[in-house]
Amino acid sequence: MNRMKGGFEVEKMRVAMGQFNEMTEEKLVYAQQLGVSGVQMNMIRASIPGERRWEYEDLAGLKQKADAHGLRLEAIENVPAHFYDQVMLGLPGRDQQLENYNQTIRNVGRAGIPILGHHFMPNSVWRTPSKDGRGGARVTSFREDEMSPAVATAQLERTAQGRPAVLDRLRQAQENGIGEDEMWANYTYFLNAVLPVAEEAGVRLALHPDDPPVPALGGVARLFRNVEGFKRAEQIAGESKAWGLDLCLGCCSEMPGGAANVRAMIEHFGPRGRIFYVHFRDVKGSVPAFDECFIGEGNYSPPEIMRLLRRSGFTGFLLDDHVPHMIDDSDWNHRGRAHAIGYMQGLLEMLELSEAGA
Repeated sequence: MNRMKGGFEVEKMRVAMGQFNEMTEEKLVYAQQLGVSGVQMNMIRASIPGERRWEYEDLAGLKQKADAHGLRLEAIENVPAHFYDQVMLGLPGRDQQLENYNQTIRNVGRAGIPILGHHFMPNSVWRTPSKDGRGGARVTSFREDEMSPAVATAQLERTAQGRPAVLDRLRQAQENGIGEDEMWANYTYFLNAVLPVAEEAGVRLALHPDDPPVPALGGVARLFRNVEGFKRAEQIAGESKAWGLDLCLGCCSEMPGGAANVRAMIEHFGPRGRIFYVHFRDVKGSVPAFDECFIGEGNYSPPEIMRLLRRSGFTGFLLDDHVPHMIDDSDWNHRGRAHAIGYMQGLLEMLELSEAGA
């Protein structure tokens, strides 16, 4: 039986399958075949309509599909950026976006979906050209010295997706910058608006780290690039149990210091119940240059971190995130994801066996 803590269910650490944006029969059957207990979706615009918010009936339909396959819809990660880009940038129109965001939160809660993930990167995730990893598998890469003005401009145009006010603001940021103080004010405004609604709706809001974790990209400051940034956000959230982390271990490993950041995040936020779920991935190297990699060949020790999560009191789910593209793999990287999920399942089973004294 599940316990209750702070109005939310407390369960056992488990493995889910994630990072897909359409609830297809194929994905659900694949999750069953992998033996996971639940699924997480990311950027579900492909699955349901909505240009400003998501409606209850559509969200409930996603959960019903998962339920029908004996799977829990553990979380939805990220509404489309254009649902709240004016909020992130402090632009006129943000209050209307917040009204719609809050209605989305209510609809998520009503549909029985316990977690809604978010980030605060108005110019999104950046990468430089991919590299060859182990055995020639393709892996994503970041080299700060390869981020030319032309590359930055192209990235901003992709992020804005033709929205003039957003594109103008991002172009201005290239010239004049959007500093940390302004971005902190915007995030505070966001939390003050959404946390009371999330508490009432029974929805936990999971914050994802900045990727890559550099001081600024395209002139826009990055807030969640180090442990201190997350501690500051926790202070803003105060006693609210609705604020916590989508703890991407890979992003933490990308921070200068590598594995030390992974341990520091778990040791601080785990005992506080602030880690809602975990992206279990890693990289080689750290800012200003890193490459993603297979679990077990990166900066941190996977068995050590799995054990640390358990000892910190973490009771959420672990899932695949970015994975190497293996030979003959699909666009969604079925093979790479199966490797990552099997690795996590094996680590977790071994941890449970050792704890049982066997």
